[in-house]
Amino acid sequence: RNTPSPVDPDAIEVDINFQPDPTDLVLSSVPGGELFNPRKHKFSDEELKPQPMIKKAKKVFVPDEQKDDKYWSRRKKNNLAAKRSRDARRLKENQITVRASFLERENAALRQQVAELRKDCGRCKNIVSRYEVKYGPL
Repeated sequence: RNTPSPVDPDAIEVDINFQPDPTDLVLSSVPGGELFNPRKHKFSDEELKPQPMIKKAKKVFVPDEQKDDKYWSRRKKNNLAAKRSRDARRLKENQITVRASFLERENAALRQQVAELRKDCGRCKNIVSRYEVKYGPL
């Protein structure tokens, strides 16, 4: 009896009508890099873990007389780092949103396929059982 060889699940492409908004793709792509592809991108478990809420440190008021060049250079560096961090977080959130949207559509298409295959399987079982009643077991 010939059994089919196993199929790599990642190699299967499901036909779904998924046309994400080009703006969403741009917002979820790294600037200067290629466009984010929600069909291919996989997030690690670590990336999808909820992040803990971190309390902000209390603001320390710095008197004007202590605001020297070193203070302003540190402030500028901190502001840039905060902006990079916010941008990276926003990018990751956008990617997850687009990927989730794709996966929801793919899931609906797969559920539809499973329903059709179960219906076909039921029909085939019905035909086989009628054959076996008439001619005996296969």
